[in-house]
Amino acid sequence: MDLSQVVWYYHYMKQRTKEWLIQSEYDMDTAEFMHAGGRHIYAVFMCHLSIEKALKGLYYEKYSLIPPKSHNLIYLFNKIGIKPPEGQGKFIVKLNEASIPTRYPENLQKLQKIYNEAVVKEILTNGKETITWIKGQL
Repeated sequence: MDLSQVVWYYHYMKQRTKEWLIQSEYDMDTAEFMHAGGRHIYAVFMCHLSIEKALKGLYYEKYSLIPPKSHNLIYLFNKIGIKPPEGQGKFIVKLNEASIPTRYPENLQKLQKIYNEAVVKEILTNGKETITWIKGQL
């Protein structure tokens, strides 16, 4: 994001939208922190939460309404009326499916094997790209 985009974001956006995006960035930073500390499952959870908050910011900016109280990313995309590029769409589906297991693992050791360092690094990279795309829809 270049400086002119940053200026536009923070000058013209609604205050509540700004708050959603600030929280989204904070949550992505937390995801990276968790990943660096080896807490990969929490990194996936925080990545999901970060995208969710970016979507809620976009929803608020677009409709001036409190966003739906849903954690389902696909539902939020549909409510906003946007469709991500195909690659990001596939990522969103996979991340959405990971939401419940990473919040409430049935088998922690099994989940730790699935969401290892390399897998989570890719999830975070895709998550950041998705958030950049969402911000581009503002």
